[in-house]
Amino acid sequence: MGSNTLGIKDYTTEVRKVLVYTLILNSVVALAKVLYGYKTNSVAMMSDGIHSIFDGASNVIGLIGIWIASHPPDEKHPYGHKKYETLFTIIIAVMLFTTCFQILKKVYLSFYEDHNTIVTQTSFVVMLITMGINIFVMLYEKRKGKKLGSEFLVADAMHTKSDILVSFAVITSLIFTKMGYQHADIIVALIITFFIARIGYTILKEASDILVDTVCIDTSAIKSVANCIDGVKGCHDIRARGSVNTVYLDLHVLVDSKLTTEKAHHIADTIERVIKKEFPNVVDIIVHIEPDSLQH
Repeated sequence: MGSNTLGIKDYTTEVRKVLVYTLILNSVVALAKVLYGYKTNSVAMMSDGIHSIFDGASNVIGLIGIWIASHPPDEKHPYGHKKYETLFTIIIAVMLFTTCFQILKKVYLSFYEDHNTIVTQTSFVVMLITMGINIFVMLYEKRKGKKLGSEFLVADAMHTKSDILVSFAVITSLIFTKMGYQHADIIVALIITFFIARIGYTILKEASDILVDTVCIDTSAIKSVANCIDGVKGCHDIRARGSVNTVYLDLHVLVDSKLTTEKAHHIADTIERVIKKEFPNVVDIIVHIEPDSLQH
């Protein structure tokens, strides 16, 4: 079930519910990592905690963004406010890059300080429990995001996925530090930065594709469906924009030049109905009717 099969109010309510649940869990995870990382002087664990803080902050941003995006179309926004969700998705990417900067800053300072990480059994317990929570949050948010057709929830799930990778790296650093390799903590923090930056880039690219109206549906499949409709002589200049879950489509269709305006309009209505049935993610279609005598 995509967002186009839900009312705006129901969609907003469902997404808001997911964000509130994940905000609570992310806050618990962040608090545990930051406090224990600070106590044991672990750069990697504190970096992971900072990353988790941004997870919670992204939930708050999401709540604001979804509220704005849920506003119905108006005179100044005839296509609605859906792209505000995309805009706030980009903010998640920016937050990830900010996280990278904070971690690199901490790593730089560690080279000039007497860095000695304390590794205890509790360190491993904290990391394993918080990683388990993150895995649950990521799977839950990703499943809900795809079900509701929310690009923000899917992007936020990727954000949480980066936290899982980070947590795994932190556990690895704790093992090596326990073995006596004190610089393992700092090295892993650098590796963490790379993974976070990579995920931030992916989110930024996907959101940018939506904002610059990159084709988001197989136009050849649209053409095949349209050409099979009775009365259609040809189909060309198919254009699509929006997101994978919310597609806006327009196309030019050739019909018999002798048809009345009423019959041509009926064909256009049929095209719209059939395409929306075959492609539920298409929410709006503009059909330009042309007489086949113009095809030369």
